[in-house]
Amino acid sequence: MAKKLTVINGPNLNLLGEREPGIYGTLTLKELTDGLKRRFPEVEFTFIQSNHEGSLVDAIHQALQANADGIILNAAAYTHTSVALRDAVSAVKIPTVEVHLSNVHAREDFRHRSLIAPVCKGVIAGFGPKSYDLAVMAFQDDVNG
Repeated sequence: MAKKLTVINGPNLNLLGEREPGIYGTLTLKELTDGLKRRFPEVEFTFIQSNHEGSLVDAIHQALQANADGIILNAAAYTHTSVALRDAVSAVKIPTVEVHLSNVHAREDFRHRSLIAPVCKGVIAGFGPKSYDLAVMAFQDDVNG
């Protein structure tokens, strides 16, 4: 049976390909999501991007309503500030993998702490777009177990 994964991208990720390509690369968000669909045709993806914290909380709740098997969450800057996103991930009890394109631990000190990571099954960072591939593979290997 196909896995249903909700991929949630936070603020400024709509600017992938334009914003700081030295850090985030030149791939656009559309290219990233199209690539995931192409590489993992057996997965039923739902893709959401928002620059608004409340919309991201709603997206996590929608994953519960949709009976998603997992969430791949790149909360971007909200990773380091959002108790609301942490609480939403904790509340829905859907296995969640936090992802980051860049290695946040090699960047500014404020990026070294994630409020969301403690309620996630795992964190993948620093592999560019492959971070998302690795997260999908974690679900294929049954991250629930």
